[in-house]
Amino acid sequence: MSGSARNGVTANGSAITSVAANGSAISGAILEVRRLTKSFGKNMVLKDIGFSVRRGDVICVIGASGSGKSTLLRCINLLEIPTGGEIFMNGDDIMARGMSIPAYRARVGMVFQNFNLFANMTALKNCMVGCRRVLHYDKRTARQTAMSFLEKVGMAPYINARPRQLSGGQQQRVAIARALAMSPDILLFDEPTSALDPQMVGEVLAVMRKLADEGLTMIVVTHEMAFARDVSSHVIYMQDGVIWEEGPPQQIFQDPQRQETRDFLARFING
Repeated sequence: MSGSARNGVTANGSAITSVAANGSAISGAILEVRRLTKSFGKNMVLKDIGFSVRRGDVICVIGASGSGKSTLLRCINLLEIPTGGEIFMNGDDIMARGMSIPAYRARVGMVFQNFNLFANMTALKNCMVGCRRVLHYDKRTARQTAMSFLEKVGMAPYINARPRQLSGGQQQRVAIARALAMSPDILLFDEPTSALDPQMVGEVLAVMRKLADEGLTMIVVTHEMAFARDVSSHVIYMQDGVIWEEGPPQQIFQDPQRQETRDFLARFING
């Protein structure tokens, strides 16, 4: 995350952005989000969001449903076009005229809560398709790449299975392998366990923990508080479209500074 200037909310409710006062790039950041807003009609879902991500960061975004967490990820990946603000990837303005959105998305992968696998393709072909069509790998290289990541997530025995033949946890692991096959700079996870039966959550979280240990840069929207506490390098708490509080996990979970954060975490701790 950004060093001296981090996004949050002051005592009077005004936003603090993570961008330096002169608007300059934050040194070492892979991704910078500056004063991001998103409205759907008259409904403002994101309000003046700002933060930065460095290589190897695992940023967990927590908050109640409807707080804007998923919309934030969709804006970062340009599945939704922000209403205002800026997003920089390795110093490049990704909303500038002439930027290739498909090329950008190849660098910022996304894993969805409902898997979004191609139903008519096998697990292997699901992982090969982006390599072939976006990265323009030859068939042999695409297959080798797909196989290596299916093995990483424990899905090598199921390469010829179609999504309907797999459990939810297995489908999500294929979706993770598909995203990894694109060699993204950052991988976004949008509540990756929310559609899973409880017994399948652990197998997906185990894969994500392994990726974090290996240094993959990740932004994870999650309701899995133990994962956020134990795996993240930084936690962002969102409420009403604003980053209400952020900091290292030990601060957020052991000594949150705002009452709203304490109230939110108490609901999870108390069940």
